[in-house]
Amino acid sequence: MSIHMGNIDVSGFIRADGNKIINGDGKEIILRGVGFGSWLLPEGYMWKFPIGGDRPRKIEAMVKDLIGEEKATLFWDTYVERYIDEIDIREVAQQGYNSVRLPINARDILVEGDDITFNEKRLARIHQVIEWCRQYKIYVILDLHGASGGQTGANIDDSENDLPELFTNRHNQELTIAIWRMFAERYKDDWIIAGYDLLNEPLPDYFSQYNDLVLPLYKEITAAIREVDKQHMIIIEGVHWSTDWSIFTEKFDHNLMLQFHKYWNNPDTESIQKYLDKRDEWNVPIFMGEGGENNAQWYTGAFQMFEDHLISWNFWTWKKMNTSNSPYSIRMPEGWDLLTAYLEGGAKPDAVTSETILNQFLDNIRLEQCDAFPEISRSLLRHLPLQIPAEFYGQGENVGFGIVQKKENKVGFRASDHVPMRMITGETEKPSYHSEGGKRWAENNTVCVELHQGDWLAYDALCVEAHRFDLHARLHVASEQAILSIELEGHEPVNCKVSGEKWHESLLMGNINVAKGAVQMIIRVLQGQVDLDWIEFSFIE
Repeated sequence: MSIHMGNIDVSGFIRADGNKIINGDGKEIILRGVGFGSWLLPEGYMWKFPIGGDRPRKIEAMVKDLIGEEKATLFWDTYVERYIDEIDIREVAQQGYNSVRLPINARDILVEGDDITFNEKRLARIHQVIEWCRQYKIYVILDLHGASGGQTGANIDDSENDLPELFTNRHNQELTIAIWRMFAERYKDDWIIAGYDLLNEPLPDYFSQYNDLVLPLYKEITAAIREVDKQHMIIIEGVHWSTDWSIFTEKFDHNLMLQFHKYWNNPDTESIQKYLDKRDEWNVPIFMGEGGENNAQWYTGAFQMFEDHLISWNFWTWKKMNTSNSPYSIRMPEGWDLLTAYLEGGAKPDAVTSETILNQFLDNIRLEQCDAFPEISRSLLRHLPLQIPAEFYGQGENVGFGIVQKKENKVGFRASDHVPMRMITGETEKPSYHSEGGKRWAENNTVCVELHQGDWLAYDALCVEAHRFDLHARLHVASEQAILSIELEGHEPVNCKVSGEKWHESLLMGNINVAKGAVQMIIRVLQGQVDLDWIEFSFIE
C-alpha cells in the first residue's frame, strides 16, 4: 500500500517511465487530485438546474436575459474569480491532495471572430490559479473539457446542437489544435503543469461512427504541441465517457498517459482489468482521471483500489450546490427555485429579484461560505477518523487477508480472492454500488465478510496527526460468542469477546493513542464465526 502525507513529491517535470510516473527528482509518484468542475465550464446539474439550464451557453443566456448583458458580464467575471480562489488551492494542499484537474471550455477562452484570438482576461485568471498551485505545491492538469464544436455532443461539452461537431467540422479541429499549441507555448518550460488532457470524454456510443477520427486528432494535436513543447505528458482518454479504450491502437508518443473514468459500479479489480491489461501492453502509466458522485463508503473502496494498483486518480468534484458527497457544498440561495421554474417555462423573475438571487449565489460560492464535508477527503485519502466497509480489506493473500477455508465468492465482488462474502440480507445477487446522490448504502444493499476461526483481514489507513481513537465494528456473531484478536501496529494485540444475535456495533479497542503515519489494523477470528459489515476509527475529543 502506498500512502503519502503532504506534497513533498511535487518537484519538477513529471514524465512516464514505463508504466510509472516519475517526478523531477526521479522518484515514482501517484497523482492524487480533485477536479474543479463547474468553474470554467458551469454544469447545470451542479447548479441544480433542469435541462433548460444544463450547460454553460444555456445558463449564460438565462443570466443575460434576467439582468442584462453588462451585469451578466460582471457576474461571470466575479464567478470565475470567486469559484476557485487562493483559499481553494490552499485547502486542496492541506487536505492532502497533490494535483488538480482544470476543466476548460474552448468557448470561454476564445474570442469570436475570423481570426484565432484568445480571451486574455480569462487566461490570466487560469494563470493566477496555476501560480497558487505552484505556491502550494500542487501539480496542474490542463483538461479541455469542452472543445470547439463539442467532442461529446452533450451538455457536458457545452454543445450547441447536441452533436460532436469537433469531428464534423475541420475549423473546430483547427481551433482545438490552436488552443493546445497556445498552452504549450505558454507553459513549455513550466514543470508545475503535470500534463495536457487533450479531450474530455469524446464520443459516447451513440456517436461511435466517428470513433476512428479520435486517434488521428490526438496525433495531430500532439504533433502541434511537440513542435514547441518536448517535455509535458500527453494524456488521452478513451471514447464512451472515457471507458472504451479500443481506439488505442498505436502508441504514438514517448510520454503518454492513458485515462479512464469510473462512476458508480463495483470498486473492484475486475471492473478495471481491461485498463490494467492495456497498461501492460503499452507499458505506460494509467490515470483514473474522473470518478466520484457516489458516497463516502464507495470512495473508501474505489480510491484505495486505485492506489493498490499504483493508479493515479482525480476526484470529481471539489464543490457543487446542495451536496454531501463532495468536500464542499455551495448553499442554495433563497429564491433559487424562481430561476429553476423560469428555466422550465415558468414566470420570469424581475431584474431586481434576479440580481439579488445571483449576487447571493456569488457570495455563496466562496469557499469560506460553503459547508465542509471533511469525511469525503478522508475517505478518498484513507485519513483517520474513517469508516471502512469490511469488503475493502487489503489486496493480496497473506498481505491483505488470510482465509483458512477458501470459498467461491457468490456475490461477485472480489471473487478472485475467495474470501467468503454475502449480502447482508442473505441474497446471492451482486451488490449495487450505485449511489449517485451520495446517500449511504442501505443495510440490505451492502455485503458483509464471513469470517471463521483462523481467518483475518487487514485494513490500511493514515493518521495525519497523532490522536486518540476508539475502534468500533458493525458485526453479527453467527455462534453464541466469538473471540477476536485486534492487532494494531505499535500496540499489544487485544483479544475481545463479541456476542449478539442481531447486527450491532461493538467496541473493539478503546482510547487508542495512534501516532502520526501509516496505520494497519488486523482483525483475526480466534474462535467462532463473525459476519463483519464495517470497521470505524472515531475521534475521542
